[in-house]
Amino acid sequence: MALARNDKVLTEVFGPSEGTALRVKQVLMVVLGIVALAILAKIKVPVPGSPVAMNMGTFAVLTIGATYGPRLGLTTIMGYMIVGMLGFDVFQSSTADLNGLSYMMGSTGGYLMGYVLATLALGFAARAGWDRSVLMMGGALLIANALIYLPGVAWLSVLYGNSLTWAVSVGLVPFLIGDALKLGLAALLVPGVWKLIGKARS
Repeated sequence: MALARNDKVLTEVFGPSEGTALRVKQVLMVVLGIVALAILAKIKVPVPGSPVAMNMGTFAVLTIGATYGPRLGLTTIMGYMIVGMLGFDVFQSSTADLNGLSYMMGSTGGYLMGYVLATLALGFAARAGWDRSVLMMGGALLIANALIYLPGVAWLSVLYGNSLTWAVSVGLVPFLIGDALKLGLAALLVPGVWKLIGKARS
């Protein structure tokens, strides 16, 4: 399936599609996306031996990328980054004392960069129609997840001055099972909603 297609993404199926009403809808979607990212990022489980916790923020990123499309998805994820950069407590382990740029340059900094890449990749994949099929959606999600881990693991290695092998062992391997569950859920959820829409309109 080529990426040259210009299919609608899921959120474009609902609500107004032009004019001022569309702009209002898009603003609301961006705000809701940022709020969802902030809430789900705080749902976390510490991983022994790793400076990074397992959290549901990844699921939010993947879902937003797959349902918002590249432009609105990028706007949402960058809005989230800007809110965090301004010092608001929206990141996984940010606190009143550790926030803003200081937090973003810490152990999760590479993963935050990966969030942006993953959102774009999934947005373009959804625009190409990959979100209509569980198999294609699963492939897009695997690519997006890899785009989160590549800068995430690389930055851990640089930040702590350890080898890439060490960074992989603490920044990737402990999260594989949890990520498999999150990817599986997203791969079923988005195409499933498309099928429900098709049945409702038939």
